[in-house]
Amino acid sequence: MTPSDGQRPPDGAEKSVGEIVSEVSEKASQLVREEIALAKAEVTQKVSRLGRGIGVGLAAGIFLGFAFSLFFHAVAWFFADLYDSGTTGIWEGFLTSFAILLLLAALAGYLAFRWIKGGSPPTPDLAIEEAKRTREELERQSIQRDQLERSKG
Repeated sequence: MTPSDGQRPPDGAEKSVGEIVSEVSEKASQLVREEIALAKAEVTQKVSRLGRGIGVGLAAGIFLGFAFSLFFHAVAWFFADLYDSGTTGIWEGFLTSFAILLLLAALAGYLAFRWIKGGSPPTPDLAIEEAKRTREELERQSIQRDQLERSKG
């Protein structure tokens, strides 16, 4: 096949089928290598962002911990003033604050236990159920096709 301008086709048109297959194979290998390099670069970038995010998140958690410490210290003084215990009975306010923290910790621990128990083992139950339904439907259709072919034959 000659181009419309009357010139001779490029050298690639005179290659044998083996040379063309070899060239396609090389280009496919190169494409796979480049895709792998792209995936590595993307994963490296995402891991870097995750690392920075985790670091800043930890700093936020530490600041939040100090903030809660000061808050509950203020709550303890509030209860001490509320009990009107003076300077000798400050322990009552701190004990009340401690009891509140203990109740919150128990509630959080209970919720964590229930959620962890509900999530383990981490199996994809919905996906497994859907796969079973799909298999049953395919088997049912196969049986119906067999019956249809027998009734025709």
